[in-house]
Amino acid sequence: MSGHTTLRSTHIDIDCQWNVWVPRDISAMTNSCVVIPCTFMYPSGIRPYRGIHGIWYFGQPYPQLFPPVVYKSRTDIVHESYKGRTKLLGDLHQRNCTLLISNIGTEHSGRYYFRADLGGANIYTYPDFSELKVLDQPSIDVPEEIVSDESLELTCYAPDNCPDMTPEIQWMYTDYLPDPEFTSDYVEESNTAVLSSTLTFTPRPMHNGQLLGCRVYFPNTTLVYERLISLDIKYAPRSVWVNVSSEVMEGSSVTLHCEVDSNPAPRISWMFGDQELLWDTASNSSLSLDDVTPAQEGVYTCVGDNGYGIMNTSMYLAVKYPPREPVVNSSLTVLEGSSLSLHCSTQGSPAPTLTWLKDGELVGTITAEELSVLEIAAITPQGDGQYRCLAENEHGRASSSLNITVEYAPVFLEESKCTVVREGVQCVCMATGNPEPTIEFYLPDLNITINETDGRYNYYTHTDGHTSTGMIKLREKGDRAGDGVPAVNVHCSITNMYGTESVLLELQQEKKYMMAVIVGTIGGVAVIAFIIAAVRYVGHNNKKENGNPGQDLVSKLENPALYYSAIKKDKQNLRKKVLKTELLGSKFNSILEETTGEDGDFQPVGTLAELEKQELNYAALEFIGARPREGASGRGDDGSDYIEIKAK
Repeated sequence: MSGHTTLRSTHIDIDCQWNVWVPRDISAMTNSCVVIPCTFMYPSGIRPYRGIHGIWYFGQPYPQLFPPVVYKSRTDIVHESYKGRTKLLGDLHQRNCTLLISNIGTEHSGRYYFRADLGGANIYTYPDFSELKVLDQPSIDVPEEIVSDESLELTCYAPDNCPDMTPEIQWMYTDYLPDPEFTSDYVEESNTAVLSSTLTFTPRPMHNGQLLGCRVYFPNTTLVYERLISLDIKYAPRSVWVNVSSEVMEGSSVTLHCEVDSNPAPRISWMFGDQELLWDTASNSSLSLDDVTPAQEGVYTCVGDNGYGIMNTSMYLAVKYPPREPVVNSSLTVLEGSSLSLHCSTQGSPAPTLTWLKDGELVGTITAEELSVLEIAAITPQGDGQYRCLAENEHGRASSSLNITVEYAPVFLEESKCTVVREGVQCVCMATGNPEPTIEFYLPDLNITINETDGRYNYYTHTDGHTSTGMIKLREKGDRAGDGVPAVNVHCSITNMYGTESVLLELQQEKKYMMAVIVGTIGGVAVIAFIIAAVRYVGHNNKKENGNPGQDLVSKLENPALYYSAIKKDKQNLRKKVLKTELLGSKFNSILEETTGEDGDFQPVGTLAELEKQELNYAALEFIGARPREGASGRGDDGSDYIEIKAK
């Protein structure tokens, strides 16, 4: 026994004469009807003597298992679920066993078997069956894979196996489709019929997830059946969204987001250069970066790949940070006249400005690059000092320094000279150079060289930075020039590793010394004049008060304390005047000192100390009676009395 896809049949031969033809599969809509076409055969040698009867079973062919009876020609005893629903349309005597089932429900879906009863032992249940599918909605033939931009055909099927009702098909929700096309077809095979409607269009990614519907209805009835499907359209990634390029501070945290529009969900990879940092199969992915460093600045790319295509989008992550400590040249020692290139490089974000400073003052130009070069052509000794490169941006500053030492041959300073001072002649020699020059004095008249190893002539030397100072004092007793200035012949020699220079020191008159002598002398004369005037003033007053100078003088000598007291009172007034004179002389002396720069090797004449000494001597005078001096008159030329005074 062999069969084909729609109708089972058996070749008639000697060994196998029982045969049946039924559709293997048949379908119907709920609450409608279905006709199962059936033709059977039996061996030709059998003669039905009581007629031909038939039975339809549901589920299984074995009566001993008591399957539900769908239809029975001998009686109307059927299973409860089939009462009033079944009817045999065929004539069994014509070997036609076609069955009609009305008002069917989904519970009637299953296998249906036919059993022929020819009387006696000639009863046979055919093993072949027809499987009924009762549908509560139409079926839609959807391809296993729907790919975007590829033509798609969707077919909706409606069974047409009910003689009294003819179905019709409509498509729903097609307004958004691009240029849809509809075609209908009717397929009938082995007495079963199917009505179909095919929808053709080219889906786009935007159609993914959209609803489409198929409606089946029977005109002149209330029977309507609908089915909705959601389009699952496969498409390559059509967009990849990432954060916009952003700026973060060094040491902070940042999260990069990526979303990919594709179907199915892609494999998302986060790439930094050629390095894959993270991957995941999802529609979105986030990459978290903690404690960000400048090394993490750069382009981050999100790549989406779902097998239908690949797409990527990049962003730039900028890491801001204050300038790093600049890298500069090492400290240098150069010779005067050399040309230099000082380099300063650093890193910072945003790019820092670079400024060169020398001893705190701006030199060169300010640049906004990571490298700054300061060119110094033919450096001079004034170029000696500290050079600092300062890097600044909005997040901070940093700097580095180097020292440049300029070496040069010694040079005389204009302060080098010989001057006349109280003790004789003072010669000063000043020079600058690097290394610091050594200083020697040479006296050609005496063929003597004076340096720091020779302690004669009050030799003194001092070094301050690159400046050296040498000084000697000569107590000159030799010849003098026409104006009384001593004649000197002093040479100064300055030496360092780059050269030697010698010069004859010019002799200059020390104005401060001469002025001090003049002022001191005038001051001394003025003080003596004040003392004499004071003595005469006191004596004159005493004479007026007593009328008898001689007697008054004797009485005062008898009481010397009174007389001393009077002198002391005048002495105090005198001291005030002398003090004013001394202060005036001191102030003048200081002005001269500031002008000439000398250290005051002389003292002004007529100081307060000397005047006090003179006053004390005067206060200690001894009066020896009021008698005339031998060989002299007792009165002066003007008739006044006088006495002999001896200094004690």
